[in-house]
Amino acid sequence: MCCDLKRRFLLLYATQKGQAKAIAEEIWQQAGTHGFEAEMHCISEMDKYNLETEKDPVVIVISTTGTGDPPDTARKFVKRIQDKTLPPDHFAHLQYGLLGLGDSEYTFFCNGGKTVDRRLQELGAQHFYDTGLADDCVGLELVVDPWIDGLWLALRDAFLSQQEKEGMSSNADTISSSLSAAPHDMDELNLSSEVRNLKLEDEGVRSSNVLSQKSVDIHLAASTRDTEPSLVHSVPPVSQSALNIPALPPDYIEVEFQDAHGENPHLSSLISEGAAFEVPVTRAVQLTREDAIKTALLLELDIADTVFDYQPGDAFCVICPNNIIEVEELLQILGLSEKGDYLVCVKVKQGTKKKGAAIPQHIPERSTVKFILTWCLEIRAIPKKAFLRALVECTSDVGEKRRLQELCSRQGASDYTRFVRESNVCLLDLLHAFPSCKPSLNLLIEHLPKLQARSYSVSSSNLYQPGRLCFVFNIVEFPTCPARPVSRKGVCTGWLAELVAPLLHPNKNTLDAKGGRPSTEKISIFARPNNTFHLPADPSVPLMMVGPGTGISPFIGFLQHRQKLREEHTDWEFGETWLFFGCRHQDRDYLFRQLRCFLENGTLTHLKVCFSRDSSTADNTPKYVQEVVRLYAKEVARVLLQERGYFYVCGDKKHMADGVSDAVVDILSMEMEVDKLEAMKILAMLREAKRYLQDVWS
Repeated sequence: MCCDLKRRFLLLYATQKGQAKAIAEEIWQQAGTHGFEAEMHCISEMDKYNLETEKDPVVIVISTTGTGDPPDTARKFVKRIQDKTLPPDHFAHLQYGLLGLGDSEYTFFCNGGKTVDRRLQELGAQHFYDTGLADDCVGLELVVDPWIDGLWLALRDAFLSQQEKEGMSSNADTISSSLSAAPHDMDELNLSSEVRNLKLEDEGVRSSNVLSQKSVDIHLAASTRDTEPSLVHSVPPVSQSALNIPALPPDYIEVEFQDAHGENPHLSSLISEGAAFEVPVTRAVQLTREDAIKTALLLELDIADTVFDYQPGDAFCVICPNNIIEVEELLQILGLSEKGDYLVCVKVKQGTKKKGAAIPQHIPERSTVKFILTWCLEIRAIPKKAFLRALVECTSDVGEKRRLQELCSRQGASDYTRFVRESNVCLLDLLHAFPSCKPSLNLLIEHLPKLQARSYSVSSSNLYQPGRLCFVFNIVEFPTCPARPVSRKGVCTGWLAELVAPLLHPNKNTLDAKGGRPSTEKISIFARPNNTFHLPADPSVPLMMVGPGTGISPFIGFLQHRQKLREEHTDWEFGETWLFFGCRHQDRDYLFRQLRCFLENGTLTHLKVCFSRDSSTADNTPKYVQEVVRLYAKEVARVLLQERGYFYVCGDKKHMADGVSDAVVDILSMEMEVDKLEAMKILAMLREAKRYLQDVWS
């Protein structure tokens, strides 16, 4: 199709970790093939587009962050459209289609997209295409791919409708005939992908007949022996299918090595969320016994010399590095072991075909190779299909090349989900599984996301312990699996555990020469305030807290704060406090035995505990917190409905928080004598009123 016949649409994305942007870029790349031209912008760049005067269709791709908030890049946009003075026909001229990204593990699934969608509708905007809601819990591609496929026909119809409204039927015929080429273009894209597969394999055969033949023989022998697919091995029908693979993403980063050694940027330059503080770790305590299933640690930080401030219930972020052994291993595979400490300059490649190409914000223009791999890139990230497609071009073995093509193809979607996504495979796992794959550093910079700081709930009160901040975490363990022959610890929790080992197990080699105490390690943190998960402003309001395992963490801060307030304000009235705590074994992972102290001094009114794995627990004794909550149905209903109290839940969503939510719904239904649907509506109203609050993770 000629360029002058291509129809323009506005493409906006709002991203937190880069997924929405990557999907928008995929739409932008496909648009030309289907006879359209996408004008793409981040939704925060409001000086580059104007929805108030936009006449062409608008496509929005938006993610969700936190427990249901729009991404940071969409905050100003959302604030602008939520202006109460805007008339109901403000966007009556606007046609749009919206693709929301979220995770159904969280209560407010795709709420970022839903918030924008709902408000645009309230302001008179019309859908030209049904809203898509993609779930990261099961795989975004299950919704994203078909949604993009259907977008082109919807755009075509939108333009035809627009032309008819403008009374330009003759032009509409022209556009109809030109845009009707879109399905044909799609066939050409699929066909070219299949031809490209054959061409790649043919080139491999020409370049090394003996090796290729040997690889094919091995593959055939394996096919007769292995009837089950794996990360490196496929079975029919995938192994015999012609493949529809994504277009090769254009490269856009250029890395220039310099022999000189030099200083790396300060870690604070890596964050855009606010000021970072480097603070010492003053105390470390293992809260669980050695034979506990999970190891929980409590760390205390000294924030006295900073302006860092927090409230009980807030969270904060720890800037952490990738595992140094994995970084060294990656350097070796990339052939950069001897250049790890070399400075590199990162630039945008001249003549790149990538629209709006720019150096990722998390990549310094000048730093060492090792710094980039250690502090900037999430090397543990699950590779996206676009990354797999790019890795095909770096792979020399014919069989390995074919398998990577399968994993990023439409035909191999279920294999990708099973062997890459659900197995938590990372780049290092892929490079071990496909040893002929030798990517360049610039490819990693282009495709690996930013190494995210890890968020933790505060487990202390600044009022109770001035100048101190405590937090609790389990050391995350990833066991071996067929795609990953070695076990791993969590990126941040593994690093923290190693960092504070001298505090946990001091010996003469770790003691400070001056004071005979273990030397102090420092970590970099920054604030991540929670706007809602706080104690009630009125201390006379009763509250119930549910926090099994490390979910108890913020409630320790709540109780410390409440105890200090009781000591300082003896004339105040304080509401009753309930705490439901659970763990596996009473003698192994009962994290805070000092809860009894809060009970004895009156800060805590009711403490209810349960132990899910103790053999001494009777069969009819509740083993989980959601079961204990049900035992106190009348008290729950009284606190929530009669006394307008608060109900807090912290911990694992899937296996606990959902169960607690179901228990509360059943309690409301029973105590109010209403059906379950009505009880669910009441709980929704409590959430809306910020009296049923969750701080949960998947």
